[in-house]
Amino acid sequence: MRTKVLLLFFIPLLLAGTAMAARHSEKVQVSDPYMELHTGPGRNYPVFFVIERGEWVKILKRKTRWFKVRAAAGKEGWVAREQMERTLTIWGKKMHLKEATQHDFSQRRWELGALYGDFDGADAISMYGAYGFSRNLSAELSVAQVLGDFSDSLLISIDILAQPFPDWRLSPFFTLGTGIINSNSRNSLVQTADSTDQISYAGLGARIYLGRRFIFRGEYRNYVIFTSRNDNKEINEWNAGLAFFF
Repeated sequence: MRTKVLLLFFIPLLLAGTAMAARHSEKVQVSDPYMELHTGPGRNYPVFFVIERGEWVKILKRKTRWFKVRAAAGKEGWVAREQMERTLTIWGKKMHLKEATQHDFSQRRWELGALYGDFDGADAISMYGAYGFSRNLSAELSVAQVLGDFSDSLLISIDILAQPFPDWRLSPFFTLGTGIINSNSRNSLVQTADSTDQISYAGLGARIYLGRRFIFRGEYRNYVIFTSRNDNKEINEWNAGLAFFF
């Protein structure tokens, strides 16, 4: 069950990362004698339509080195990157297909990720979004589901993240944040009261630029839960996962 929940978090992230990193809406003109449309993104897929030189095509989306395009006749198919690089823009210049680089990683504004880890012995699955105010400072909003043996918790938090070395491929960071945690008992044999408490935390971790727009992220957080019983608790969390930037 927990594996299925984890997949539900990570699969949309990967799909969204691919789509957002590869979204296009421009038109280009065929400069080769003809452009071959394949039924799928690969040379193993058959060619089913040919577009002649001088015709315009609209780029719909990208998948690795293949582009889905729509011809003026309404036909949609996949074109290899090599042919796309020889097409012309509306200004009559060769199309330039820019790949995300480590420089783009250091200059990123938005980041979205999914993490999995250990929250005081319980499984923790979280998603977060971040906005960078500068190369060194960003704000993050995260939502986490903690799956314990006797209770489940929903954790919502916001933090400030400082990244002192944004140009490094392996870039360390530090966080300070606050939020709330809502805990609900799911075991009738253990009388654990439901509760909603405020939290604060400090953390540290690192991002590793993997290539294109993908990042591996790992971090440690130390939480203080301010309970209504005046017996504050400290919780340690370790997690890691994937993110993409745009």
